Amino acid sequence: MNKLFAPYDLAGLALANRVVMAPMTRTRTPENIPGDLTVLYYAQRASAGLIITEGLPVSEEARGYLYTPGLYTDEQTAGWRKVTDAVHAEGGKIFAQLWHVGRLSHVSLQPGNAAPVSSGTVPATTTMVYAWVEPGKEGPVLPSAPRALTTDEVQRVIQDFVASARRAMDAGFDGVEVMAANAFLFDQFLSSKLNTRTDQYGGSIANRQRLLLETVDALAAEIGAEKVGVRVSPFGRIYDMEAFDGEAEAWMSVASALNERDLAYVHLNYQTTISAAGTPEGFGAVFREAYRGTLVGAGGFTQDLADQELKKGELDLIAFGTAFISNPDLVARMKNGWPLAKPDPSTFYGVIGAKGYTDYPEYTQNQA
Repeated sequence: MNKLFAPYDLAGLALANRVVMAPMTRTRTPENIPGDLTVLYYAQRASAGLIITEGLPVSEEARGYLYTPGLYTDEQTAGWRKVTDAVHAEGGKIFAQLWHVGRLSHVSLQPGNAAPVSSGTVPATTTMVYAWVEPGKEGPVLPSAPRALTTDEVQRVIQDFVASARRAMDAGFDGVEVMAANAFLFDQFLSSKLNTRTDQYGGSIANRQRLLLETVDALAAEIGAEKVGVRVSPFGRIYDMEAFDGEAEAWMSVASALNERDLAYVHLNYQTTISAAGTPEGFGAVFREAYRGTLVGAGGFTQDLADQELKKGELDLIAFGTAFISNPDLVARMKNGWPLAKPDPSTFYGVIGAKGYTDYPEYTQNQA
């Protein structure tokens, strides 16, 4: 059997195959609560060995984009329960990705129109977020200048993640993934260029990675380490992230620290040029040496490339992103050699309704 379609034991969770549906923001929920189309969207894709949801803000403060469903209210928890029930009814497994955007937000999205929070006060100036341009008018805007979290507030943010993880369990998720990639809050703390703190969360590499590790440890204590995954994007250059001194050393320290924890997996987003332009040659193999647990690879994978990587043994699971948007039956298409449908990028974000979301047919239906 092709390794991509072989079963996999994920810390005691039986996956039908090694295909992962990558987390993808879709901005499809006007009330920030998953509805019937969200339920259908994920259920249609339940043949993936594991689904990782779009990023779910753990609080109002954590939000950086309009129409992203969260996981911090009773209504949101109830909505996600419908999603997990539908996925499980189709034989699938699903993790909730827990998200805090940090400085990548706008005052119009923040409680009381407050400044977004970050590790420091360095603003993002070369990227946009989706917020209120003016009252009643939505659109892309520059992120607002952030303020640095106080030491006490850092502890509160950790507890926001813990509370959201508990809600994830109540909603029937099989586990949670900490979004520590793509220039969001944890990346901001790890970067010596953005993190100018003088408390225990700034300065040395050990201090700058402290927020991530304390969050992971708190989640493990609350729901079990075997239900916790972490997504990282070493050398990421997306969303106004820049190189910083000691970057390679910092990422290897993170890999080694995560290896000491019996997590469900680490999700390594490192391959695509846009998100990891500065990745050194052979970094994946070096990361694997430091982190020996289940490793998920993400970033522009095709089926052929996924097969090659699995044979090399550096990765255990392969995440596919946009291919899942237009191919709800992606696993069957790859397994049978059927052609893949192309997605419509104009419907990736912000469209209300089924178009470009739940109206892509399965291959057999298309042929009929």
